[in-house]
Amino acid sequence: MYRSRLEGKLDENTLEFLSSISDDYEIALYDIVGSQAHTIMLFENEIITKQDAVKILSALEKIKKEKFSAKTDAEDIHEAIESIVIKKAGKDAGGKMHTARSRNDQVALDIRMKIRDDINTICFCLNETISTLLQLAEKHQNTIMPLYTHMQQAQVGLFSHFMLAYADALFRDLDRFYVAYGRTNESPLGAGPVGGTSIPIDRQSTAKMLGFKGLIENSIDATTSRDFVAEYLAHAAILMTNLSRLAEDFIIWSTSEFAFIELADKFTSTSSVMPQKKNPDILELIRGKTAQVIGYQLAVLSNLKGLPSGYNRDLQQTKVSIWPTSKIVISSLIVVNSLLKTMNVNEKKLRQAIDGGYSISLDIAEHLVRKGIPFRASHKIVGQLVQLASNSKKSLTRLSVTEVEKAITNKEISAKDLYKIIQITTPEMSLQTRKSQGSSGKHEQQRMIADRKRKVQAYMVGTTKRTNEVRQAFDGLEVKVKSLIKK
Repeated sequence: MYRSRLEGKLDENTLEFLSSISDDYEIALYDIVGSQAHTIMLFENEIITKQDAVKILSALEKIKKEKFSAKTDAEDIHEAIESIVIKKAGKDAGGKMHTARSRNDQVALDIRMKIRDDINTICFCLNETISTLLQLAEKHQNTIMPLYTHMQQAQVGLFSHFMLAYADALFRDLDRFYVAYGRTNESPLGAGPVGGTSIPIDRQSTAKMLGFKGLIENSIDATTSRDFVAEYLAHAAILMTNLSRLAEDFIIWSTSEFAFIELADKFTSTSSVMPQKKNPDILELIRGKTAQVIGYQLAVLSNLKGLPSGYNRDLQQTKVSIWPTSKIVISSLIVVNSLLKTMNVNEKKLRQAIDGGYSISLDIAEHLVRKGIPFRASHKIVGQLVQLASNSKKSLTRLSVTEVEKAITNKEISAKDLYKIIQITTPEMSLQTRKSQGSSGKHEQQRMIADRKRKVQAYMVGTTKRTNEVRQAFDGLEVKVKSLIKK
């Protein structure tokens, strides 16, 4: 249809190579809606007649209910839809639909509408997952567990604190997507192929009908730029990396060696030969799909880095990365949220891990600091206590006064006083004395949980408002379409 200068049809193999039709079905509805808004704008600005507008809009309404054939001579969904409109509305009317626009601004529009909706869906999913993490945190404010650095026990902590850590990481993901929405929600329609048009169109009108907050004003920028795609994929890659870290922790914790948590049967699988196995396949796939999303982001950046200004066909390949990324991110969040809701936390095993280690060591050292002993001296004393206990295969609380005395080299404190400090430094006391903002202290857990609940609510209100604004715009457009068709 677009081969006005060129003779004959495309070679069959060439068409298959050029065509993006199989990747374009994701944006078919957006292309139809965008074409409806463009047609109404052409009519309202007296660029086409009402009769032509009605024929075009009627054809587009019918196309909404039809399935697109995989076998087509069209290079992409834009050509396919226009061809069907011309067939249904006639060439004289249907041939006017593409007035004052190009596939270049058209595809940029469709991608922006698709990503805009995906961002809202991801924000809703993130809010749900964060809410579940907060529910777990609230439930486990008294569940004591070891915190790790270098995969070695470091300090006494709370399971609630750990859940809040991932909630905060996901909040940053949520904020990244939430802010990116504003940069995505700008209309490129009307920019034409690259330099605009001499036809007196109203770009603001189509933007408003499609629920956009403004325009990508510069016509070169509107048709050339895909930085919003790169930004979207970057945020997706960071989000998946956070989910992958959570998955790795849970995979380790669900082993029989740790047994800190147990995943529900419906989120695990068994071996084809080993009947005892309960494999965390869902979590392993989160890790695997994270690599896939990172690859999609790299593919788009590699695609964009060497392109000259103006539309280039290379940009067609960005779509191949966008659609699967959205599917992976949304499905991963849904699955992780369900997994979190159904997993069992083994509080007894978590406590046993604390009792079998030396996680209260820093608390003893800080107690000595509060007694006026320099931290480096306190560090050395406690380090020697741990070495003595480890050699004797004892916990710190089982050391005798005589053994404690061996750790005191410069008489900074008496053995009896140090022994008493060791005996009263329990995990519970440790958590009661933590005062620093954001720590594992019990009072801090209560404060942080309440604060995060308010944040979830605020994001939910904002995301709902944005979703409703787009829906209302589309509803208003539909009313205009039906009103014109019926008259």
